[in-house]
Amino acid sequence: MTYTAVLFDLFDTLVRFDRERMPEIQINGKAVRSSAGMLHAILQTQAPQIGLERCYEALGESWREAERLRAIDHREVPAAARFAHFFRRLGLDEAALPSGFGRTLIDAHRGALGRAAEFPAHHRPLLRRLAERYRLAVVSNFDYTPTALDILERAGVVELFETIVVSDEVGWRKPRRDIFDAALGRLGVRAEESLFVGDRADMDVLGAQRIGMDVAWINRDGEPLPSGVAPPTYEIRDLGELASILKL
Repeated sequence: MTYTAVLFDLFDTLVRFDRERMPEIQINGKAVRSSAGMLHAILQTQAPQIGLERCYEALGESWREAERLRAIDHREVPAAARFAHFFRRLGLDEAALPSGFGRTLIDAHRGALGRAAEFPAHHRPLLRRLAERYRLAVVSNFDYTPTALDILERAGVVELFETIVVSDEVGWRKPRRDIFDAALGRLGVRAEESLFVGDRADMDVLGAQRIGMDVAWINRDGEPLPSGVAPPTYEIRDLGELASILKL
């Protein structure tokens, strides 16, 4: 098959999230990896009565609530909405805090996540070779577009992608077709002339198949396909295998 465009998922496809790179804090005598310590330090300037443990618990609760809502219909819960829940959980009125305070917390969280994203060394030359022959895009489920941009800028590859579509901008997450359609529309290509590459069978493979895209599924651990998902066009263990599939 000859393709015009190759579209990629971000997390665990182009980059891998390494929790060990997150800051370490002590919660109830136990070491955990979380951005909560950074957020707590900022929070202390406005709400010194809130302890680290409460901050950590509220951050976790905000994530669980966002995941619960996303599972209903794949509508994205953007970072601002998640942190609004965080403030409510702490009993704080966000409107009474200084203007932009919530964004300051979100950006601190973004920085921690960005530093925890590992970009495998062999991905960069592969992407550069792909960019010489194909139109490239990123399609990512994530609640804050600047985080995705930061990660790709740190990796030195952001300029290789014609468009970077993140679910917080579109409002819908994979496997909804809305986010795929947005990327294809910006590229000006049809689904049938495009290849999607991702690691989640239930999000990436299923979503791309529904709109007629071929899919390369990165299945590192040889997991079985979930019920209801048809076999992908290609199944690989590592992104580097695209070189032989696309005859680079």
